Amino acid sequence: MMNTRGMYRGGYPGSNNAAIEGMTLKYDFGRLIDRRGTGAVKWDMRQQLFGRDVLPMWVADMDFAIADPITAALEKRIAHPVYGYAAVSPSLVEAVVARLERKYNWPVKAEWLVFTPGVISALAAALKAFTHPGDAVVINDPVYHPFWSLVPGAGCRAAASPLKFETGEYRFDVKDLKKSFAPPGSGFMAAPRPKAMILCSPHNPVGSVWTRQELVDVGKIAIDAGAVVISDEVHCELLFDGLKHTPFASISEEFAQNSVVCMSASKTFNLAGLAASVIIIPSPRLRADFQAARSGILPNPDILSMTALEAAFRDGDEWLEQLLVYLQGNLDFLADFFEKRIPRIKVIRPQGTYLVWLDCRGLGLDRKGLREFFIQKSGIGLDEGHRFGAAGEGFMRMNIACPRSVLEEALRKIEIAAIGS
Repeated sequence: MMNTRGMYRGGYPGSNNAAIEGMTLKYDFGRLIDRRGTGAVKWDMRQQLFGRDVLPMWVADMDFAIADPITAALEKRIAHPVYGYAAVSPSLVEAVVARLERKYNWPVKAEWLVFTPGVISALAAALKAFTHPGDAVVINDPVYHPFWSLVPGAGCRAAASPLKFETGEYRFDVKDLKKSFAPPGSGFMAAPRPKAMILCSPHNPVGSVWTRQELVDVGKIAIDAGAVVISDEVHCELLFDGLKHTPFASISEEFAQNSVVCMSASKTFNLAGLAASVIIIPSPRLRADFQAARSGILPNPDILSMTALEAAFRDGDEWLEQLLVYLQGNLDFLADFFEKRIPRIKVIRPQGTYLVWLDCRGLGLDRKGLREFFIQKSGIGLDEGHRFGAAGEGFMRMNIACPRSVLEEALRKIEIAAIGS
């Protein structure tokens, strides 16, 4: 773990972080850490996924060392020579409850919490619990690509409601959502109303942080139609410009009783390889259904994963505060670079997450041409927009959670390729 100290002097281009000027930074996010040969999907699967040795800026994990308190907690637990079946400890439950109260003024009861080894597996269990084969599940387009396979994997069909893209930002299309949840017609074999909606909040890949009013509007449509809202909130602490996250179930008692909220330390604290998530289910009925669906197939997280989760939630805020400063600087640098030097690619500036949605339609390339432009000409590995739904065609997703020098190298490679095309 790196403990090098550096002085932040408010020097990131376009940054509005003047309030922390002169702050002593404990963590060196500019440090280059060689992850090759460590079993990292991001780095060790480049040849398999991209066909060549690209600079990988795709999958959502960070190239930063984790917070010191997390390392210390793991080292302490590793020092004990026995690794048996793991029980959820009262101290972990207390840490989660305290964090939700502190961060969101959300008084969560201990019995509402269910711990799982990751959010995706929890989403699969939720669909199994709350839907039947043939049911419709509403998701937005574009959206985190595993949603598109989770829904048919549960025997359901995806009812895609596209987001509106206007003036450079994405918002919900309330009119379209109402149509998605409208009562079926009277004709023979009419499709039933959707039984669930998977909400992505903050949204991956477009980076929108939904306002409380937007969540109210969407929630009322879904709940009034009798659907359960399954809210994926794994990016909820990675927000820019002082924005605040609103947990879906915290909005009202009605919302709490008709929703499931999925959170994790995996994205916020770079713990994707230590899979532990907390699923908040206030409704006793929904919680019982969820527990029945996960029984025998979805165990508790392992002991090291829960150790890391607790340490992150208790003692990770200093690291997180400094991470957000660094990510803000990366985002400002990237937006300025594209605007001034690669104007044919437009940055959809995220309000949250460390993932940037790039509008590449100005390059005039089809799907195959866009892939060739980034992989062969630029030597960069990104996520292709079409994987996130039909509305993602012509876009690419870029992970900026890396040292500034790596980001600058990637942007210069793209610039050179753009000049030559």
